[in-house]
Amino acid sequence: MEFASLARPTLLTLAALLWVAIVAGCATAPLSPTAPSSVAAFSSATPQGALPVGWGERRLSRFKKETAYRLVADATGITVIEARAEQSASGLAKTLDIDPLLTPWIHWRWQVPSLIQGADNTSRHAEDAPVRVIVTFAGDMNTLDFEERAMAARVKALTGQTMPYATLMYIWENKATLGEIIESPHTSRVKMIVAETGATRSRAWLDYERHIIRDFEKAFGEKPKRILSVGIMTDTDNTGETATAYYGDIRFTRESVLLLAGPTTMSPQPSPTTTNTANAANTQSAANTADATPTPTTKAN
Repeated sequence: MEFASLARPTLLTLAALLWVAIVAGCATAPLSPTAPSSVAAFSSATPQGALPVGWGERRLSRFKKETAYRLVADATGITVIEARAEQSASGLAKTLDIDPLLTPWIHWRWQVPSLIQGADNTSRHAEDAPVRVIVTFAGDMNTLDFEERAMAARVKALTGQTMPYATLMYIWENKATLGEIIESPHTSRVKMIVAETGATRSRAWLDYERHIIRDFEKAFGEKPKRILSVGIMTDTDNTGETATAYYGDIRFTRESVLLLAGPTTMSPQPSPTTTNTANAANTQSAANTADATPTPTTKAN
């Protein structure tokens, strides 16, 4: 590989790949027997304190300003992550070793006070999002086509890290259709699923669950292998805007939690909004309508 191909412009255009490669670490290396099979909860930590065990900051590159992440308490005293991006991009991630066949449901909460006006994840020049939940997967890199293997080699050369076989990102988009799958402008091995769209439900805490296996099969046309990491990212480096967002706990379960729980009473959430909870796109999976419009409900934390 020629040195010129690793110049600064290449670094900038590979921003999304650099992120997912750093999130996963040595993704295709043999899995460590000590890799955790569960996600340490943000709510288990102390506001303004250290991140929960295993969570760490991930930089995209030395050319990128970092997003600021910190633990804060919501109005009920629950610890959540606050993300503040100012023309920046970086994330938090945790290495995992999870079999999606055993725990196929992923659950998370987030709150977005306002959208990034110029963001458009179909364009590499505007590829920002106020919130992203990122899941990376193991797989046989030798089965990928030449272009993708060459891309993985460039990421390895630039970062020293191995690019994951595949990555799913759950994002909040401005205009895209709910449930739409957006392929990364950088690589076909990163697929973004629109979990929320538009500003209608901004400023509210929203709960989501998705069936990882169904989403992976729809995005990549095959069954997923082991889950290597989970991460979050709020980024505004492409649009140059500012954004604030909040993330609650992320977890993987054997069965749907929202469908089992049903509607109950939710305790108050952070002002200045009235909080509601959403059965997001994939909670209608019992009827095989994973991309249906979310139905607002109320639910206990």
